[in-house]
Amino acid sequence: MNHVVHVDPARVAGELDRHVFGGFAEHLGRCVYGGIYDPDSPQADARGFRKDVLKALRRLRLSVIRYPGGNFVSGYRWRDGVGPLEERPSRLELAWHAVEPNHFGTNEFVTWCRALGAEPYLVVNCGDGDMREARDWVEYCNGTASTSLVKLRRQHGFPEPHRVKFWGIGNEVDGSWQIGHKTPQEYARAFTEFGKVMKWVDPEIKLLASATSAWDPSFVERAQLLLEQAADLVDYMAIHWYVGNREDNFNHYMATSELIERRLRAYEGLIDALRLAQHIDRPIPIAVDEWNVWYRTGVNENLEEIYNLEDALMVALQLNAFVRHASTVKMANLAQVVNVIAPIMTSPTDLFLQTIFYPFELYSRFADEIALDLHWEGDTFDGGPWGAVRVLDVSGTRDREGRHLSLFLVNRTVDTESEVTIKLAQGHFAGPMEMHVVNGPDIKAVNSFEAPDTVGVSVETLPEADGPLCELVLPPHSVTVLTCAIR
Repeated sequence: MNHVVHVDPARVAGELDRHVFGGFAEHLGRCVYGGIYDPDSPQADARGFRKDVLKALRRLRLSVIRYPGGNFVSGYRWRDGVGPLEERPSRLELAWHAVEPNHFGTNEFVTWCRALGAEPYLVVNCGDGDMREARDWVEYCNGTASTSLVKLRRQHGFPEPHRVKFWGIGNEVDGSWQIGHKTPQEYARAFTEFGKVMKWVDPEIKLLASATSAWDPSFVERAQLLLEQAADLVDYMAIHWYVGNREDNFNHYMATSELIERRLRAYEGLIDALRLAQHIDRPIPIAVDEWNVWYRTGVNENLEEIYNLEDALMVALQLNAFVRHASTVKMANLAQVVNVIAPIMTSPTDLFLQTIFYPFELYSRFADEIALDLHWEGDTFDGGPWGAVRVLDVSGTRDREGRHLSLFLVNRTVDTESEVTIKLAQGHFAGPMEMHVVNGPDIKAVNSFEAPDTVGVSVETLPEADGPLCELVLPPHSVTVLTCAIR
């Protein structure tokens, strides 16, 4: 059957926020030390930042970076990571069973974000930390009056405030694995009191509530108590997920897109119901501030997951979901940015780009401001508990003027091409089209230092389409980004 994608530029799903192309960096394994920061590497600049990592990450156009965790933050003392390096204490770190030297901290992170062109997003310790520590961190970073904490920041070489806009209160507090795990009631109270004093220090900051990561039945109660007690303080409801192919079943893995859709629809409905019940007029967006593929490696392997082509397809499926839910998902943070479940892997002197790097780069590069509400039809497949799943997974955007169109198509086949017709409901295609395709020899193909280009991107320029119709042939197991002008 020929697949048909119906595109009506007037059917808008929402405004796509650039913060859905965010990242996450945690003090875990080689993400910070040996990834972001490696003074002993020949690739390091005068600040100790890996120049090759910065160059590669700039290609992803990351808009916001979450830091310093993650589980790590639930035992972190931010004061340990500021001031002269020789005076910073080493600490036993319980989340990942390591020793933290604190050579990279608040000021290094903010400086690194500015070099990358990304907004810093800090998470405060709501595990074994307290609200005084949290509000002090806000004052140290953002304060302008000549208080002791602001003088301390200036003494550390930063006379101007960092103006950190985004602050998370705790990480995965619903998980028993977390230092300072909290019941729904405990976290709602903690968020209220932490958030209150943090916003008293700086009313301009945006607060993210750690809403759910475990997806156990308490996630409904957690949302309810947060919005009953602290609706005026919650700027985003933050949720986490990781997915994987533990059964080594390609169809079941590809059908995970249905679970992602169900979670987003359910959480959107939950927030909407609570807003109605609590008479909350303003929107409360979702931040998926940890997401990725992760299932192969554990703590002992420092979470250095090696990704294959099917994982790249899965990353694209998640990005498609964020585009389709652009009206509610206003931030998303790929976990993590280097070495640890990441699109980039380093050695002391070099790096290579993992398969998942390429779909993220293309979506971040070509997604326009307006997400479209598309309809598409075609062949289906069954995967795990999900039946009649469409072979193609599709999202699309246009610019504000309606002159440029980007379509993102994931072809979930192992060995067959998919013929696709793109139909414009209004207007015509104008000029040649460009097609960027992420692919490799088979679904298990990986990149490595020895073979860094097994999976990559090919680019093809297509002739001008005839009027409102465009015919494409998508290769098997591929991610395709089609960009064109319309009039």
